[in-house]
Amino acid sequence: MKKIFLFIVAAGIILFSCGVKKENNNNQLKGSVNIDGSSTVYPITEAVAEEFKKIYPDVKVAVALSGTGGGFKKFVRGETDINDASRPITKFEDSIAKTNNIQYIDLEVAYDGLAIVVNPQNDWCKDITVEELKKIWEPAAQGKITHWNQIRPEWPKEPIHLYGAGVESGTYDYFTEVIVGKSHSSRGDYTSSEDDNVLVQGVSSDKFALGFFGFAYCEENKDKIKLVAVNNGNGPVFPSVETVKNKTYVPLSRPLFIYINNKAAERKEVQEFVNFYLEKMNSLVAEIGYIPLNEEETKKVKEKWQNFLQENKSK
Repeated sequence: MKKIFLFIVAAGIILFSCGVKKENNNNQLKGSVNIDGSSTVYPITEAVAEEFKKIYPDVKVAVALSGTGGGFKKFVRGETDINDASRPITKFEDSIAKTNNIQYIDLEVAYDGLAIVVNPQNDWCKDITVEELKKIWEPAAQGKITHWNQIRPEWPKEPIHLYGAGVESGTYDYFTEVIVGKSHSSRGDYTSSEDDNVLVQGVSSDKFALGFFGFAYCEENKDKIKLVAVNNGNGPVFPSVETVKNKTYVPLSRPLFIYINNKAAERKEVQEFVNFYLEKMNSLVAEIGYIPLNEEETKKVKEKWQNFLQENKSK
């Protein structure tokens, strides 16, 4: 009996020690992860960071949202570890990174749709064509296309008030590229912000508003704004998880990314954060309202990251 008792005590000590060791390992991981960039990717990264902090409380994860372009300005100078991006890095940004000896890896983390929205009191604009959107937003429209009836004669002769992503936003770059035909090209007389919540507030309080921003923000504020179906020539389609996933909501669907600095990726806390991000992203993405990667896509992204770590380690 004494031997059995001693065995149980010893086993308990071993199990307790393992638990303490695991907890201590988590507590021993210290440092910081500095993240900036896209306001669209921000909710995903912020959610990941909140969950990560529960496991690694001594790692300081700072997540800012200065827009994809604003974030890349810092990232290519080596000022941040990770950049959230709602578009791929540009050749110009990449050239600056090379000049500063900044290397990186990009990982897809989700899909998103850009939504065209109006105020709930708007009872005339239920759908809009890509050509009409271009007519409204192209640079030549500034000071000329100012009323709703200039888009369709049957629409009211009332002023059209425009709201959209700021010029540092990847949302702005993507929208202008697929709608206007040239990235970073649009009229300038509209209310802009890198923060989509500001745009939601603007459209929700303006009966004659028309705006564009990330679809996920529409899901969160569906009682304040109204979605407009987009017609690219194949009939009007509303943005939804399903239409973005099956690629019928075109051309306003896009992938979302995180970019990781090579040198930052040598640090254990950054490695653990990205590992955690890739494990948790699909469930968190779905909760937030974005479209998660499928199983095969997720597998490829994880393999890309692990291969990168191995190559980075061997250099």
